[in-house]
Amino acid sequence: MLQLTQNLKSGTMELLEVPFPALSKGYVLVRNHFSLISAGTEGGKVKTARKGYIGKAKEKPEQVKQVLDSIKTEGLIPTYKKVMNKLDAPVPLGYSCAGEVIKISKGISEFKIGDYVACGGNGACHADVVSVPKNLCVKIPSGVKIEHAAYSTIASIALQGIRQADLHLGETCTVIGLGLIGQLTIQMLKVAGVNVVGIDINEGMVEFAKKSGANLAINRSDDKLENAILEFSGGHGVDSVIITAGTNSLDPVELAGRLCRKKGKVIIVGTVPTGFSRENYYKKELELRMSCSYGPGRYDTDYEEKGVEYPIGYVRWTENRNMQAFLQMVASGKLNIDLLTTHIFDFKDAKKAYQMILDRSEPYVGILLKYNIDKEIAPIVKLSRDYKPKKDAPNVGFIGAGSFAQKFLLPIAEKYGNMIGVATASGNDTRNIADKYGFNYATGNGDDIINDENINTVFIATRHNLHFEFVLKGLRNGKHIFVEKPLCMTEQELEEIKQEYEKQNVHLMVGFNRRFAPHIQKIKELFSENQPKAVNYRINAGFIPKDHWIQDKDIGGGRIIGEVCHFVDLAMFIAGAQITDISANVMDDANNLMDTLIINLSFTNGSVAAISYFSNGCKVLRKEYLEVYSAGMTAIVDDFKELRIYGKKVRRTRLLSQNKGHAKEVELFLKSIKNGEAQPIPFQEIYLSTLATFKVIESIKTKSNIAL
Repeated sequence: MLQLTQNLKSGTMELLEVPFPALSKGYVLVRNHFSLISAGTEGGKVKTARKGYIGKAKEKPEQVKQVLDSIKTEGLIPTYKKVMNKLDAPVPLGYSCAGEVIKISKGISEFKIGDYVACGGNGACHADVVSVPKNLCVKIPSGVKIEHAAYSTIASIALQGIRQADLHLGETCTVIGLGLIGQLTIQMLKVAGVNVVGIDINEGMVEFAKKSGANLAINRSDDKLENAILEFSGGHGVDSVIITAGTNSLDPVELAGRLCRKKGKVIIVGTVPTGFSRENYYKKELELRMSCSYGPGRYDTDYEEKGVEYPIGYVRWTENRNMQAFLQMVASGKLNIDLLTTHIFDFKDAKKAYQMILDRSEPYVGILLKYNIDKEIAPIVKLSRDYKPKKDAPNVGFIGAGSFAQKFLLPIAEKYGNMIGVATASGNDTRNIADKYGFNYATGNGDDIINDENINTVFIATRHNLHFEFVLKGLRNGKHIFVEKPLCMTEQELEEIKQEYEKQNVHLMVGFNRRFAPHIQKIKELFSENQPKAVNYRINAGFIPKDHWIQDKDIGGGRIIGEVCHFVDLAMFIAGAQITDISANVMDDANNLMDTLIINLSFTNGSVAAISYFSNGCKVLRKEYLEVYSAGMTAIVDDFKELRIYGKKVRRTRLLSQNKGHAKEVELFLKSIKNGEAQPIPFQEIYLSTLATFKVIESIKTKSNIAL
């Protein structure tokens, strides 16, 4: 299938052949008939992508700050590689489309194959097939044209702005910015019985607003503008101003303050600065409200990804209900969508549409892309490769290949394995990874990798909630498995994996990479296994907000399961013995995230360890500081860059860059398969480290010492 993508580094736009996106739980696959271009948002993205690095930096000051912070913590070269990798990836365009349901995930009863639906959100891109969560998907009512339904998401943006304005029959509203969202706003306000004024700097859009039903439409440069609107509103000023413009100028918000009546409302829908003068907003006691995209539910993982609906008695209008309301207005004939549709391009000519937007070569409002629904499309993309397979090397498949996998796993896997297939959730990402690392094919379905008889080794680097499912499937299919931490998210899952592993003659490796760091290997050589050791490990983990996926108990499992397992495993590895007792205490916080804690471990050989995991420290401080005491000697690892050994004399070893052992662990894993050797980490140790992590949580909840 084809997907429209934009390269952020070069600005190149292309129709890329990609696999179907993944059909995740709670999602539906839709074959697009039409998709709508958001000329303002998407045109801005395309314009920014075609600028040089300085121009890009000026457009994204917050991201520049993130880059500078990364340089401080990770160094210049690693940060440069990370930024270039992100810029050089094809990103999707589009977020409003309509088509036919071709597949649904288990547990969905709201839709069936063959339904015609309107779709919104990041997944509703310009592509032959899209994967959309059920709460961002609505059935198209009988009699509504599919091309009209493609407007649903962008129309919901306009509708949510109107809801924020809280206008009533007979009141007055000014709309500043008469692009597509502005025109939709005018039409829907008129349906609601509101008297409307439209303002724009483009005379063509001013005239178009009159066709959309505006009672009055004025060019911003008209000297009589403010007097005309004052007269229109009976000398009081309008009840509300909705700003749908996109500009760096303060003029829209300043003008809105002058046009509003006392106690009026200013609603910001478009992208405008808000550093306005105080006088009008203060004297009139104006309300300034922001309108969040399509409505309540936007950016809420529970609503958008998990499909948790808001009760209608408490949240009357959600994203989904706004989309439904728009379609009902279209079905009733109260909106003139044909008027708004100024252009329809075949999908194969999509680049011409964007060039028209950038060049402003002709007037436009609504621009639709029409898809060829009669052509056959393949869910998997097979790529021709002219290379010789590495002799006796493992045949590798990847499920999940995000930034971590691209930085630490894929380059080494490519060096020591034969790259066969890769699966990620989005088609454009999968194709990019396949091209970059020489895979034979790209797919959006992880089961394709598991079931491929040509693949004997599977890397799993998805979000944490999918690890157990793919590990278990891989074991049952006789695959060697490398899974990024954590192995799974519950004790029950761990026991199921253990039972299945013991039936198979395969390797099962978890990405406990710190064991293989050169400084840790040196410490293991320094102290004998039988010597009791005291380990003090401080991790300045940094703050992660509660709405991040890793903090989500269902998706990431929380930071103890997702991250602390690393440090529990390393402490056990250094001690050289099994854990016998665990106790943990957590610092209370309002969100109950349990991500500032202290863990105490005891081991069978008399060793002890204290792990201090802090999320509330200063990010300037280095992340990890490890001390090991034994037999009159002390070894200190400072953020995996420097090793200091204190004995009869002090020895120092400093690396040019941080090395946490990622490359070595992947190399040893693949070599062990090739050479028929034991896996680098014995499964019993993987099992105990994972079990101990679950017991950390149990200790916190029961406030007791747990014997392992």
